[in-house]
Amino acid sequence: MSNASCDIGLVGLAVMGQNLVLNMNDHGYKVAVFNRTVSKVDEFINNEAKGTAVVGAHSMEELVQLLKRPRRVMLMVKAGDTVDKMIEQILPHLEEGDIIIDGGNSHFPDTNRRTAALAEKGILYIGTGVSGGEEGARNGPSIMPGGNPAAWPHVKEIFQAISAKVDDGSPCCEWVGENGAGHYVKMVHNGIEYGDMQLICEAYQLLKDALGLTPDELHEVFADWNKGELDSYLIDITQQIFAKKDDDGAPIIDKILDTAGQKGTGKWTCLSALDLGMPVTLIGEAVFSRCLSAIKDERVKAAAILPGPDHKATHDRAAFIEDVRRALFCSKIVSYAQGYMLLREAAKEYKWNLNFGGIALMWRGGCIIRSRFLGKIKDAFDTNPGLTNLLLDEFFTKLVVSYQASWRRAIIQAIEYGVPTPAFTTALGFYDGFRTGRLPANLLQAQRDFFGAHTYERIDKPRGEFFHTNWTGHGGRVASGIYTV
Repeated sequence: MSNASCDIGLVGLAVMGQNLVLNMNDHGYKVAVFNRTVSKVDEFINNEAKGTAVVGAHSMEELVQLLKRPRRVMLMVKAGDTVDKMIEQILPHLEEGDIIIDGGNSHFPDTNRRTAALAEKGILYIGTGVSGGEEGARNGPSIMPGGNPAAWPHVKEIFQAISAKVDDGSPCCEWVGENGAGHYVKMVHNGIEYGDMQLICEAYQLLKDALGLTPDELHEVFADWNKGELDSYLIDITQQIFAKKDDDGAPIIDKILDTAGQKGTGKWTCLSALDLGMPVTLIGEAVFSRCLSAIKDERVKAAAILPGPDHKATHDRAAFIEDVRRALFCSKIVSYAQGYMLLREAAKEYKWNLNFGGIALMWRGGCIIRSRFLGKIKDAFDTNPGLTNLLLDEFFTKLVVSYQASWRRAIIQAIEYGVPTPAFTTALGFYDGFRTGRLPANLLQAQRDFFGAHTYERIDKPRGEFFHTNWTGHGGRVASGIYTV
């Protein structure tokens, strides 16, 4: 068809969609756009996209007619039913070999289902994580594509062109794996993002409540931290937040209500961790901390009734600040170690061939959790692709060993001041549990066997042999058939 001149179509002109379109246009791709509220198409063409090669469509049929074959249609719409409805609308206009791309935060089981269902119709499907927010979408996001591998060669050039680049020019975009692998990796990314943000918030409250640091002083501390090993996007925006003043000259941070929102990806990460039996405790605490923040009225009432400890501010401010910095860094290492444990288990469970170093590279630029630290994770997996846990990599082992006294001191100080640090604390709890050769689960198994005849294994017998003890002398000889690790 003569008017089929566009390289890709995009449906959904909210902030992320608009900025991705402009990014694609900057890189020489001709983009056709459509939006359910059709007036938004004309508004976009006449304003943000004015002077570009972007073409507006006023129906799904018109959008498809504007596309070169194989047609590539990217959906940037709300996750859930909306994606399915959009797919239903677009399907009648597509032909075998055409490609649908879901760039929203879809739950990975939905992507598994859609990839399989569309493959039966001859349509190639990609579910891709896109991270970086408004700025990333415009200037170079981190892109994590999965789905039908046959679709990848048709979108690789566009995706890698518009993605963020690291220092050597490598794109923060590579094929992740089949079916829902891309959205799974994005889900874990978001879970780690929850953890990173919570850790930073705990460091903030500890410095504010225990040392009495003002927002201006906090700005200086975080700006200094951002020059070293904590150098990251989140630390950078945090130091900028502390410096921002309201119209009356007061710090804006002090005027923001302390109730956090969430969209669900952190919860999905925790549920998947529970399903796969992985102890992703820090992301769990980060999610629950947001839930605790949401019951503001109850906390205000409790604050008037429940006292905390009476503790005076510490004298050695510089040492305290350094302890908090090291606690933040060690806890961050644990958070990523747990995230990678989950990715490793998911790869086994869903038969995905995940490239863990490649995932660190995709997160190295463009995305919300981008940091200098991720380069060290990539190095760890490049050195040892079979690495079972980041804590066992030489760089991370040495760092945690040298910093752990500070980590412990910071948490002790938090307890003495009555400042809540659930993420710092659970990170240290995991570290101590992980490095303990014999945990008290032997007692737990004895309890289970006592009340439910659930059996146990013995240290003096081969793994896989199960035993039952008649603990009371008058129990039965029959053991339960259920044994779940």
